[in-house]
Amino acid sequence: MHCATSLAQLDPGTSASTTQLAQYFDLPAPYLAKQLKALVRAGLLTATTGPRGGFRLARPTADITLLQIVEAVDGASSPYECREIRQQGRGALDPEDCRHTCILAAKMTDAHDAWRSSLAGVTLADIVTSLPEWAPARTRLRLTGTT
Repeated sequence: MHCATSLAQLDPGTSASTTQLAQYFDLPAPYLAKQLKALVRAGLLTATTGPRGGFRLARPTADITLLQIVEAVDGASSPYECREIRQQGRGALDPEDCRHTCILAAKMTDAHDAWRSSLAGVTLADIVTSLPEWAPARTRLRLTGTT
């Protein structure tokens, strides 16, 4: 999300390389390259090669949600997986007492759905317009050396 937000602050047509972004965020370039490629595969970024190549947004900021970014990198599946431990061990319930979804699994699903809904309702445009007035110029200067 930070890389996409940074790219959203660049002038139209300007790109940033993996190296520039890795240095900007003090991240290993190979790790970051993998994440950026996932964003390209999802159609959120475009990549160009060559000495002036790099990454830029593939769509307008109003058309990219935080959920799309998260799902491009991490996938869409829920981080919680019910293993039906209520049917194991000394406290095991009988199978007929477990015909309905575990209340904990249901609550985790509700929470995941709320999280997804919240992220789906926020675009990169919302983020960029919420930044301090001075932030885009600072990002452009420190990321690409331009103002």
